Amino acid sequence: MGQRTPLYDLHLALGAKLVDFNGWDMPLHYGSQVDEHHQVRNDCGVFDVSHMTIIDVEGTGAEAFLRYLLANDVARLDTPGKALYSTLLNDHGGVLDDLVVYRLAHGYRLVVNAATRARDLAWLEARSEGFEVRWRERDDLAMLAIQGPKARARSVELVSSSRASLIDGLQPFQGFADGDWFIARTGYTGEDGVEIILPAGEAAGFFNELVGAGIAPIGLGARDTLRLEAGLNLYGQDLDEHVSPLSASLEWSIAWTPAERDFVGRAALEAQRQAGDLPKRVGLVLEERGVLRAHQVVRINGIGEGEITSGSFSPTLGKSIALARVPAATGERAEVEIRGKWYPVRVVRPAFVRHGKPLI
Repeated sequence: MGQRTPLYDLHLALGAKLVDFNGWDMPLHYGSQVDEHHQVRNDCGVFDVSHMTIIDVEGTGAEAFLRYLLANDVARLDTPGKALYSTLLNDHGGVLDDLVVYRLAHGYRLVVNAATRARDLAWLEARSEGFEVRWRERDDLAMLAIQGPKARARSVELVSSSRASLIDGLQPFQGFADGDWFIARTGYTGEDGVEIILPAGEAAGFFNELVGAGIAPIGLGARDTLRLEAGLNLYGQDLDEHVSPLSASLEWSIAWTPAERDFVGRAALEAQRQAGDLPKRVGLVLEERGVLRAHQVVRINGIGEGEITSGSFSPTLGKSIALARVPAATGERAEVEIRGKWYPVRVVRPAFVRHGKPLI
């Protein structure tokens, strides 16, 4: 038996197929993964993401500590509620985790991956010497993600009038606190929506209200195909401690300025950037029948080989797609080995669908 979120009994009551996800018993789907995928692309749905680890960081040295710890710069979060995406790096420039950090009225909130919880907490401890900082894991909180083109409009119908007006005015990567609730316009699907952090004891009741109002529950299976179509990395597949963010289309999330800001992994990234010999991340589209999967070999004629990091059938496009790490000189065509046979694939920018619209 794995760890359970506060919504475990509700998942069972809704007929979810539960699977082990990094030690958590989580819903894969509630009947049809493909139907749930289309539900989010065309309308909206609600995900239980309470397995994610929430860490609140406070103290007079909290900003200085996070400016040192993260590749992105929390000094950019000039008002409470603002958020940014960042990587957490080791000294060699490898990605220990990717996360979202929110500015709070009295500190910061990190939302990190469940699989890396213990290592992240140990890393904070190991790197905190010399900083006036303290943190605590918020296992008293739960987290829901309401995603889809109608997500915000449907959400405002089910919250207080004060929260509704604030949700309606949110910009991307902006949020607000209201009592013990924190609501932000963030997500992991390539669609609009909000993520709501709330007391664990209130999560089941609110989730039940959402489902009762016709907002469909969505499992992790559709969450994975949605994020793949959006070209979003999954830690443990597309990212790990041996992968540089420069090889994962994440240079945009590194704050190179000001030049005097030293952060963990900066020297290694500077050297990698100067050498310019890293592989790159690309998208692949299989034009023939078949399914692209992680770890399949990618062959580029006259250049070399790479590997698929994430792959699946795309319900929106009706084709198999993948993210892959390949030599920097890779052009527009490649081949993938599927069960001993080579299939031609088209190489594209690593985002396939955004806001319901195909990009390829």
